[in-house]
Amino acid sequence: MKRIIITMMILALLLLNGCSLPGLSGSSTDTIKIGALNTSESMTVAYIIKQLIEHKTDYKAEIIGNMGSSIVQHQALEQGEVDITGTRYTGTDLPGTLQMELVTDTDEALKIVQREFQKRFDQTWFDPYGFENSYTFTVTSELAKEKNLKKVSDIEPYAADLRLGVDNAWLNREGDGYQGFIKTYGFEFGKTYPMQIGLVYQAVASGEMDVVLAYTTDDRIEEFNLVNLEDDKNFFPPYDASPVARNDLLKSHPEVRKILESLAGKIDEDTMRYMNYEADAKMKEPYVVAKEFLEKNNYFED
Repeated sequence: MKRIIITMMILALLLLNGCSLPGLSGSSTDTIKIGALNTSESMTVAYIIKQLIEHKTDYKAEIIGNMGSSIVQHQALEQGEVDITGTRYTGTDLPGTLQMELVTDTDEALKIVQREFQKRFDQTWFDPYGFENSYTFTVTSELAKEKNLKKVSDIEPYAADLRLGVDNAWLNREGDGYQGFIKTYGFEFGKTYPMQIGLVYQAVASGEMDVVLAYTTDDRIEEFNLVNLEDDKNFFPPYDASPVARNDLLKSHPEVRKILESLAGKIDEDTMRYMNYEADAKMKEPYVVAKEFLEKNNYFED
C-alpha cells in the first residue's frame, strides 16, 4: 500500500511540474521556431518552411514574425529565441552581422557568409532559394522614356533637379548606403526624402518623387508600371536569399536539414515577385500563398 501511495505522489509531482514519463506523452511536442521579417516576402517563405516541416515530420513549427531587421533576426537566433531565420540576404549580413566589406561577386559573397556563420556562430547558411531581393533605382516609364533612362549613370545630367525617395536606413548606412553611392557614381540628387520603403512606389507613381529606391522582387514595380534602372557600376552587392539555422537544431532534427536543402534553387525572382503580388495586392494571407506554391510544385507529394 505504501508503494502505491509513493508512486501516486511521484506521478502527481511530475504532472504538477509539467513533466511526462516515457511512454505517457502523445505525439511529438517538439516545436521549431522560424523567425521572419515584417514583409510579405519573409512571412511567405517562413510559412513555406513551416508547412514543409509539419507535412514531412512529426514536429510542429511556429512563426515568430515582425522582426525588424537582419540584426534582430540574428540576435534571436543567437539567443535561442528562434531556430531558423527564413530570409537572410548576403548583401545585408556581410556588412551588418559580419561587419565585413561588401563583395560584389555573387559566388564569393555566398562563400564568405557560409564560412563565417559556421565559424563564428555555429550556424548553417544554406544555398540560396534562387531569388535575389536587391535594391534598384526606379522611375516611371514616362520619365524613363522622356530622359532616355536605362541605367543609373543616365541620371547624372538631371540629378540636381530630381527628388529621391528612399528608406531612412539606406541614407545613413555605411558601405552600400547613400554616401557609398555618391562615391561610386560621382553625383548626388537635388533633394532626398526619407520614407518607409512601402510608400516609395506610390510616391513615384503619383509624381511626388522622381526617383525612388525600391526592391527588385516587389510586385508594385509592375503594378505601377515602373522601370528599374540598371546598376551599371555594380554598386549594390548581391542580396541572394537563404535560410539560416542553428547547428544544434540540425543535429537533433536531421530531417529539417533535408527540408531546407530541398528549397535551394526552387524560388526564382519571378516566382517571388508573383507571390509578393498575391500577398500585397490581392491581400492573400502569406500562409495561403505559401500553401498554393507548395501544392503547385507538388511539395506535398511523398
